[in-house]
Amino acid sequence: MHSLKKCFCLKKTRHLLETHDTLASETSFTVNDMEALYVLYKRLSSSIIDDGHIHKEEFLQAIFSCSDWQNLFADRLFDFFDLKRNGIIEFGEFVRSLSIFHPKSPEEDKITFAFRVYDLKNTGYIERDELKDMVLAILQELKLTLPNDVVEEIVHKTIQEADLNGDGRIDPHEWLELVARYPSLIKNMTLPYLEEVTALFPCFVMTSKVRDSELVCGN
Repeated sequence: MHSLKKCFCLKKTRHLLETHDTLASETSFTVNDMEALYVLYKRLSSSIIDDGHIHKEEFLQAIFSCSDWQNLFADRLFDFFDLKRNGIIEFGEFVRSLSIFHPKSPEEDKITFAFRVYDLKNTGYIERDELKDMVLAILQELKLTLPNDVVEEIVHKTIQEADLNGDGRIDPHEWLELVARYPSLIKNMTLPYLEEVTALFPCFVMTSKVRDSELVCGN
């Protein structure tokens, strides 16, 4: 019985290591990072419901600091982490989605991910009302309050600058051009400390560092 149990444990460990190798090859993390991320994942997945999976409540409690910006887009981010759309985040989903925020991940992946997050209606475009939600969220994250007419002016100027084909909305190509002019729009798509995940288990807080002066509100 002891030999059988030992054999089972060895097979389980080997399978886990193989999974870590696969994930490392598919993401910006190293195999050593996988070990640290797995420990972190186990902690998060047992914080409320101890079943080995991260549920939405655990995701929101452990990964976010519950600011207004994060509350506004929390459901969107959970959905993007929940790749199988089954209401839980498995380890592979956790690693693959978190990898987008790694400093070494391709910028184009970050730009695409940000566009999908802000495309709240899943239409393939960022429409005016969605852009206003994004502007309000950034302002709230910065703890800034502006009159509604000023916010509307920011939205109007942004659409005016970004909407190259004049259809009143921002498509993926126009978003790419806008980010090229204002890189700070995707600054919250990079978490610098993910490069040191083996030495540190921070609270993975998604925060925007965009200053109000960097919003499109020129003349």
